[in-house]
Amino acid sequence: MEKRGSIIGGLVLIGVGVFFLLMQFFPGLAGVINMERQWPLIIIGIGGVFWLAAILGTPPLTIPGTIIGGIGSILYYQNLTGNWASWAYVWTLIPAFVGIGMFCMSILGDGGKHARREGGRLVVIGLVMFVIFGGFFTGLGSLGRLWPLFLILAGGWMLLKNSLSRR
Repeated sequence: MEKRGSIIGGLVLIGVGVFFLLMQFFPGLAGVINMERQWPLIIIGIGGVFWLAAILGTPPLTIPGTIIGGIGSILYYQNLTGNWASWAYVWTLIPAFVGIGMFCMSILGDGGKHARREGGRLVVIGLVMFVIFGGFFTGLGSLGRLWPLFLILAGGWMLLKNSLSRR
């Protein structure tokens, strides 16, 4: 695992170095790429490197790859729209990113059904929290008034699941 970690770190450093070297040799490229707006793509790319390493033989790296890529995607959206206040509720997607990573890790052959099930739970938890917090902070139209209903449904689901597991 240590050898693979140094390979991933090396690939990240080479990729970032090549990118900035190209920016120095081709100054016009900086105007085309507009790093002021596109910098989150670097973070998404680092997540992609983790995913590449996961596909090449280290499936657990899908989890950090999905987290890094997901946060990079959030930052890209916020940077393009200027909606930085959305961080008040969009952070709730991070557990969903972990769940997606676990689910994909099980597909790539590590973790089995347990990782798939727990990953699915984290995705549901993250999305439910996103809807609740998003409704609370932004209103989300008519859904904004119904966010307490999602709390009630989540609580009812937990009670039902608990009573079914006892039988």
